[in-house]
Amino acid sequence: MGEQAFNFPVSPERASALGEIHSRPYALVTSPRVILQLAFMSDGGSGVDHAVMAGICRERGAALPSREARHHAISWGAGTLRWERHTEFSTWFWDAPPPEMFGGDVPVHPFGSSFSAPGSLISGIRLEIRPDDEVARAAIAQFEPQSLCHSIVKDGQAEIFTDFRQNGDGLTQILVIDKGMTQAGTGALVQRVLDLETYRTLAMLGLPMAQTLSPEIRRCEDGLTGLTHDMRTEARSKADRMLAEVTRLAAELEANAAVSLYRFGASRAYYGIVQERIRALGETSVPGFETLGSFLEKRLAPAMRTCQSVEERQANLSRKLARATSLIRSWIDVELERQNSDLLNTMNKRAEMQLRLQQTVEGLSVAAISYYVVGLFGYFIKAIPHEDLPIDPVIATGLFVPIAVAGVWWTVRRIRLRHGEH
Repeated sequence: MGEQAFNFPVSPERASALGEIHSRPYALVTSPRVILQLAFMSDGGSGVDHAVMAGICRERGAALPSREARHHAISWGAGTLRWERHTEFSTWFWDAPPPEMFGGDVPVHPFGSSFSAPGSLISGIRLEIRPDDEVARAAIAQFEPQSLCHSIVKDGQAEIFTDFRQNGDGLTQILVIDKGMTQAGTGALVQRVLDLETYRTLAMLGLPMAQTLSPEIRRCEDGLTGLTHDMRTEARSKADRMLAEVTRLAAELEANAAVSLYRFGASRAYYGIVQERIRALGETSVPGFETLGSFLEKRLAPAMRTCQSVEERQANLSRKLARATSLIRSWIDVELERQNSDLLNTMNKRAEMQLRLQQTVEGLSVAAISYYVVGLFGYFIKAIPHEDLPIDPVIATGLFVPIAVAGVWWTVRRIRLRHGEH
């Protein structure tokens, strides 16, 4: 093919879309290793964790992350410090050779007193990868037997042990026994296990909000129940008060729904990630122990159902309040139409009275105008000499009266008809 065969205009989003699948590559992890990973909520905005990472790079003379960077890595001691920014949190990963005993002190690490936390801590993990020896097997006794999870993964190349409890440093301890994994395979396994702990914690953030909102939704439901009872007995007389109350309940419900919308949606997304990571582990159960997946599913599923139940209650209550509002408004509209009808009837009666009064005034005006016309005619006829008149002026005036009345009546009627046409 020619050199310019595919020289086409490129979409501005193409580079971002292609680069996204490579944005979180699995780290190559050697064995044995101790890994510390902390996750912080982005309370102060996404720029805070970027500033913290840039500060660490300056202190250690490393290259700074670009302003648009969502992940960065630098050498730190015997391992690598990796920072990744997510939608509402950031993760800080560091690895080093493990201490002699499982759970022993790691004297030097980047999360000491000089580390400036970018937000509130949401997840902390200490994961140790050790070969299958007596030291690793003896470490299993440090876990809580009641909640100990044990899984065989990667077709028997590794075993995972954890009780999902926190040690004295507040970190969840996880033991991975390596039975011959490659560095890439170890890195992929480590990332999935770390994601399990991080995202299961984030998924559970929706539960406290659901527990807080549930009593408030219950109060709204009780308020709606009282309203519907009043609607059956005193709907028309108290429609305005009921409309105000149902509007208040709807506003309160919508405010709570707006607050919980993101949190419940995020919990569903995080729960989906946890389920994906569990499937990716491909766990094989060990008799007498729960797998990590079954343990987490048993605890997470009820919490997620609680969040879903609260969401459904909010949606159902919102629809009921909308129907109640529509019904009350229809009653108010009917009452307004009845009042308008009464007002129109009153106006019609007044118009009829005005018409009758106008007709009476017209009759009186015809008489008054005729009187003045006849008077003028009398003055006119008296001014003519008697010998020039063929009839007596008094008789002529009397005969002119019906002519004047008829003429005035006809003129007034024509004026009224002309106004009626306009």
